[in-house]
Amino acid sequence: MLDSEIIGLLREYLWAGVWIASPLLLTALVVGVIIGLFQALTSIQELTLTFVPKLVAMLIAFTLCIGFSANLMLTLFNDSIVRFIAN
Repeated sequence: MLDSEIIGLLREYLWAGVWIASPLLLTALVVGVIIGLFQALTSIQELTLTFVPKLVAMLIAFTLCIGFSANLMLTLFNDSIVRFIAN
């Protein structure tokens, strides 16, 4: 296995990590901004007000995206690791 192949493989896995993590991170960002605006407008500074909705939204996003994430990981594994083992 050459260095360029290893670097290409690592690049693929890093991009897969970005694709897998982005729905959860974007969900947390959007919900955090909305809750932050609500807190700023109403002057409510409750810590659980930010934690609980973010947790619920991220759990919903996780359940919606788990099929995509699993498919992406299995495809990457079959296309890269199994191919290198077979050679």
